[in-house]
Amino acid sequence: MPSAVAIKQVPGKPGQVYYPLEKITIDTPKPSETQVVVSLTAAALNHRDLFIRQHLYPGTTFGVPLLADGTGLVTSTGASSEAKKWLNKRVILNPGTGWKDHLEGPEDPKGYAIMGGVKDNPKGTLADVMIMDASELEEAPEHLNDSEAAALPLTGLTAWRALFTKSNNAKPGHNILITGIGGGVALMALSFAVAQGCNVYVTSGNDDKIQKAKQLGAAGGVIYKEKGWEKTLQSMLPSNRKYLDAIIDGAGGDVVSKGSRLLKAGGIISIYGMTVSPKMDFIMPAVLRNIEVRGSTMGSRKEFADMVEFVKTKKLKPVVSRTVHGLDLKAIDGLFDDMKNASQFGKLVVILGKGKGGESKL
Repeated sequence: MPSAVAIKQVPGKPGQVYYPLEKITIDTPKPSETQVVVSLTAAALNHRDLFIRQHLYPGTTFGVPLLADGTGLVTSTGASSEAKKWLNKRVILNPGTGWKDHLEGPEDPKGYAIMGGVKDNPKGTLADVMIMDASELEEAPEHLNDSEAAALPLTGLTAWRALFTKSNNAKPGHNILITGIGGGVALMALSFAVAQGCNVYVTSGNDDKIQKAKQLGAAGGVIYKEKGWEKTLQSMLPSNRKYLDAIIDGAGGDVVSKGSRLLKAGGIISIYGMTVSPKMDFIMPAVLRNIEVRGSTMGSRKEFADMVEFVKTKKLKPVVSRTVHGLDLKAIDGLFDDMKNASQFGKLVVILGKGKGGESKL
């Protein structure tokens, strides 16, 4: 019987509990007409997986494999021609369902259902095998190894929507600030913006991550813990464009109060997460300068396809911070520790099988 890793229920209140990992047995998949069976070769963590273990994520449940990011080989299919065409191909998986192509948000009245450890979409990539509908697959970019391919889906999609769809400022010569560099979404946003010819600046809590970001194409960066960092950043901007066009933010906190001083009139703050605080102030100076704050989640099936095609065309590679091998609970717990301590620079990946392996570190 195939195996997977899920969370085990123990007593505790949301935000105070930390559910342990457990290995579970899952059914041998039998695809319907339009489905395929994917033998997973790698899966990657996201911050939502840490929230699930802390019972801070909507729909958290037990007995469902964790993780939404994955890559693998299609080993069997249903009878439809759409399913059969994927046989023996290396694929990456669209991490959610219920959102086809609307710009505003999911068409499904129940909303967007992300895989991994939740009730609404009871599938997960931290497993030996899984079933997917053939319509939710993209061929894995050939230039990526398995750990890189597994690192791409959720963070790539989130970064794509935040930068391209919501900020509408991914244009050559535009100044883009990406906060909290080191996380997977921030690094993918950096990669996309640099590939578009933007001048990209970053913030971080330590200089080492800023220096690594510069190696990846960032024009500069500042330590957000230092007083007056916004003035330091402004001094770095090009002389002919002494303002930011957009901010791509995953922290929340004081991004509006600090960022509105740097943005052009009508500038955009595209927020995909609020890891510092679930609340923030919208101040009157931002109103007077027509600053817009736009919430941004993951993205549609169309945006997922567009993102993967961009990665293929530009030969971009997600940054992988660290990998472990197999469904080893202690080793996987170590990846969660990296995330809790914010020590990673890039994605945290579990290599599950023999495929196009390899590790990518900066």
